[in-house]
Amino acid sequence: MAKRIAILATDGFEQSELTGPRDGLKAAGFDVQVISPKGGEIKGWKHTDWGDAVPVDLELSKANADDYDALVLPGGQMNPDSLRMQPAAGDFVRAFADGGKTVAAICHGPWLLVESGVAKGREVTSWPSVKTDLVNAGAKWTDAPVVVDGNIITSRKPDDIPAFTDAVIKALQ
Repeated sequence: MAKRIAILATDGFEQSELTGPRDGLKAAGFDVQVISPKGGEIKGWKHTDWGDAVPVDLELSKANADDYDALVLPGGQMNPDSLRMQPAAGDFVRAFADGGKTVAAICHGPWLLVESGVAKGREVTSWPSVKTDLVNAGAKWTDAPVVVDGNIITSRKPDDIPAFTDAVIKALQ
């Protein structure tokens, strides 16, 4: 049976940061599901305007971290900012981290690591504007395409998607 990966996102996710890892992980043979607080579909953000809609496979209220091997947190400014205001999203992230499962966050996605208390004591990277939040949460911030600290994988921006996706694949092999 293929390992299962959850992608937690909502409206305003950075288009490439959801679709790039999703497509790369599917191509590598993983079962990937998009999970969101709302059903139906969520709308991406592409550079400076709304992007494409992506179907939601499962609503967050029905999702269980025990059913997955890894969690991917795409960025975009709106997406993680909205998710971090929802306690269920923080609980979902924390369940993966506490269970020793891979949690991979890119760009602004590490805001969810801050909100869930997962960033403390970790070496991470992110979009530069998230650095202060991560440092204030007790993380050590590094400017690198991908940073792996135990079960936590972080990357900075869309240009890092290939290294980010490869790190997730490696962690699950």
